[in-house]
Amino acid sequence: MSANSRPHHPRWLRLSPWLAAAAVLAACSGPGADVTGPTRAPVAVGTLTSVAVVTHGSPGDAFWNGVKNGAEAAGKDLGVRVEYNSSGDPTQQAKLIDNAVAQGVDGLVVSMADPDALKPSVEKAVAAGIPVVTINSGEAESVRFGAIGHVGQSERMAGESAGKRLADAGKHKLLCVIHEAGNVGANERCAGAAQGFGTTTTLQVDINNPTDAQARIKGALEADRSIDAVLTLNSQIAARAVDAATESASKATVATFDLNSDVASAIRAGTLLFAVDQQQYEQGYLPVVMLKLYRSNLNTVGGGHPVQTGPAFVDKSNVDAVAALVGQGTR
Repeated sequence: MSANSRPHHPRWLRLSPWLAAAAVLAACSGPGADVTGPTRAPVAVGTLTSVAVVTHGSPGDAFWNGVKNGAEAAGKDLGVRVEYNSSGDPTQQAKLIDNAVAQGVDGLVVSMADPDALKPSVEKAVAAGIPVVTINSGEAESVRFGAIGHVGQSERMAGESAGKRLADAGKHKLLCVIHEAGNVGANERCAGAAQGFGTTTTLQVDINNPTDAQARIKGALEADRSIDAVLTLNSQIAARAVDAATESASKATVATFDLNSDVASAIRAGTLLFAVDQQQYEQGYLPVVMLKLYRSNLNTVGGGHPVQTGPAFVDKSNVDAVAALVGQGTR
């Protein structure tokens, strides 16, 4: 997880990935952003040598592996030691943040699926002079908790876009499957989907019990034959939804958030209509760049608004080009 030693290159060449990423970030703030941003005591200008990334990802989840890969790649490009840890338990995640603060890291990257549970720990980091960038979840609370920026996609906007695509496909009743209880981002996705689609019901399943999740989706499709669209919020649950539709003899069209190799294959086969891609590799990579810029030059990005990494859509028209990137762990 730490940056490896690299052969000597001219200084401009070693910095080029940072400069390229900085150019991308600068373009993300967009017109009309609040350039003043939140008021905070500036951290002393210095070097960024260590970053802790603490997420709510489940072990082995392809999505979070992409985030981890992005963060570690940024660490190698910028000469920064990156340590990635995760826990789906908010209490444990808060402890991981507290441990990083106690170790005196130079920067912190946090996903906030349960913002209230993490608030004391994030604010403790800010009070200790450690700049924080939030990612993925907790966009609404990011500035309020003292973070210097947020990288992710607007979950409600992404859900609305997904709902509209399913409605445009001629579907009439949607089942939106939530895989993590208490995940504010998941709730926002389904709320947005209902806004974009129309008649929508939600179903709670547990990502840590995929067999039960499949059974619950199957039961919902058997109980209501008018459901003709299913939207899952996670690539692992997507495969279970496809199998559940087959087992229940449902003709419902299945779509999902997020990508993995199975999702790409299912899109090719026509068993999944599309995937909403939030480009999670960027959610790992860009925050390390933002922390580097902040610690070395007190730069912030977005002016108090999030840097959007999605939604992008992957369907039959572009899945072949994206699939190779999924295989290498960058999409």
